[in-house]
Amino acid sequence: MSLVPVLRWHRHLAFVLLALMQAACAQRAPAVPVDDAVLHWNQPAVRASCPDRRGYLWVQAVEGPACIRYFASDEIDGARVAIVQFSGDRDGVMDQPPTRIPGNTEALRTLDAQRSRDRAGVPWIFMARPGTYGSSGDHRRRREPVEFHALDAALDALMQRHQLQRIVILGHSGGATAGAALLTMGRTRVACAVLTSGAYGLLERARMLGMSKDGRTDTTGSTQFYDPLDHVNGIVRDPARRIVLIGNRDDRNTPFALQQRFGDAVAKAGHRIEVKTHAAEPPTYHDLTERIGLHTASACAREALFPPTPGAE
Repeated sequence: MSLVPVLRWHRHLAFVLLALMQAACAQRAPAVPVDDAVLHWNQPAVRASCPDRRGYLWVQAVEGPACIRYFASDEIDGARVAIVQFSGDRDGVMDQPPTRIPGNTEALRTLDAQRSRDRAGVPWIFMARPGTYGSSGDHRRRREPVEFHALDAALDALMQRHQLQRIVILGHSGGATAGAALLTMGRTRVACAVLTSGAYGLLERARMLGMSKDGRTDTTGSTQFYDPLDHVNGIVRDPARRIVLIGNRDDRNTPFALQQRFGDAVAKAGHRIEVKTHAAEPPTYHDLTERIGLHTASACAREALFPPTPGAE
C-alpha cells in the first residue's frame, strides 16, 4: 500500500484536531481583547500610576488621595453641557480576574462613551466609581463617604480640566445613589440629575431585603454608610436645575417606596424634582427598559442647551 494516502489522511486529521483546539480556546477567550491593557480593581491610590493626562484624575479627598478614571467621548473640551454617567454596583464581578470583566479596558469604555454620545447627541463621560474600572479605592466600601468625597473631588477636577460649563448627572442603582449624594454635598453647575432605580433609606432598605446585621448596617454590612435621604438639606437651591427620579414600583432591589420617599423629601425642601415610573426587566424589575435613563438625560441636556422660550407653543 502506498504511503501517500496515509500521509494525506494524517495531515487531514492534524488539521481537524488543530481546528478543534482553536475552537476550544476561542470559547475560553477572555471577555476583553488580550492586546488591550485591562483595568485593575480595588487598588490603592498610587501617584506614579496616575499620570496627568486625559482619562486620569489625581485628587485629594477628605479621606486621602484618589486616582479616579474617566472615559470620554469626543467634543468634551469647553462643552456647554456634558453628561457624566456613574454605573451601578459591580460587586458581582469585582473579584473576577480583570480579563473576565466585560468592557474592562480603556478602549472599550471609551468606545461605549462614544456610542452613548452618538445616541444622546451630547458629549458623554463615564466616570468610574472608586474600586471599579481602574479607579483607586475599595468597591466594598461603596456608599460610604470615602466613595462620594472622591467622586465629588473628581468632578471638580474634571470640569476644570475640560472647561465644562455644566453637567447632566446620570446614574443607575448605586450610581443613582452616588449622583444623589453629590447633590446633597452641595454640587453646583448641574443642569439636570437623572437618577434611575436608586438606593435611598439605606438602613431600612437593608432591613426590607433581610440583609442588615442586627438592624444596624446597610446591605454591604457597613455602619458607616452615607444616605442621601439624611442629607437633603445640603442640596443647593437652583430653580433651573431638573432632578428626575425614575423607578419601577415592583423593584425588588431598591424598593420604590424608598425612592418615592427621597423624591418627597427633595420636593419638600423646595427643589424641582419629577418622580416617574417606567417598565423594567423581570424578575427583579430593577433594570429599566428602553434606555430610559439615556433618553431622559439627553432630553435634559438639550433643554439646558436650548431652553424653551416662555409662552412659546
